[in-house]
Amino acid sequence: MSVVLGVYVVGVVWGLVRTDARPPARLAIALLWPLGPLAFVVTLTILFAASLIAFPRFGAAALALAALAWWALS
Repeated sequence: MSVVLGVYVVGVVWGLVRTDARPPARLAIALLWPLGPLAFVVTLTILFAASLIAFPRFGAAALALAALAWWALS
């Protein structure tokens, strides 16, 4: 947990130092910076889920791979 907090604090400091904005906007951007990577992860998850439906062969292969991984790890 301390590593995550350290990464967040470093991101806040970096945002305060490097952002070109007025102080209130600079503070808001620095405090909310994790939303960017989180939005990236959510977007990739949605695209992956949509690809399972749009490309049935890929969906079947992903399902088979997940079943194989579940069987191998249990």
